[in-house]
Amino acid sequence: MRFRIYEHIINVSEPNNGWTKELNLVSWHDREPVYDIRTWNADHSKYGKGVTLTAGELMTLKNALMTKQVF
Repeated sequence: MRFRIYEHIINVSEPNNGWTKELNLVSWHDREPVYDIRTWNADHSKYGKGVTLTAGELMTLKNALMTKQVF
C-alpha cells in the first residue's frame, strides 16, 4: 500500500513492543491527506490497523470530547 506521511502530529502511546501509536496526516494511494491514528514500527515501514478521519470528522470528534468533558 502506498502512503506518504505529510505531518507527524503526536505519539499517542509507546508500548514496550517497539511500535508507536501515532496521530499523523497521511495520504493513502495519492489521495487527499487524512488524519490517521494507528501503530507504526520504528522506521514506518510497517503499520497496524487504524482509523482515518477527515479534518471535519476530527473537529467533530474534538468538539464532542470537549463538550462531554472526557478529559
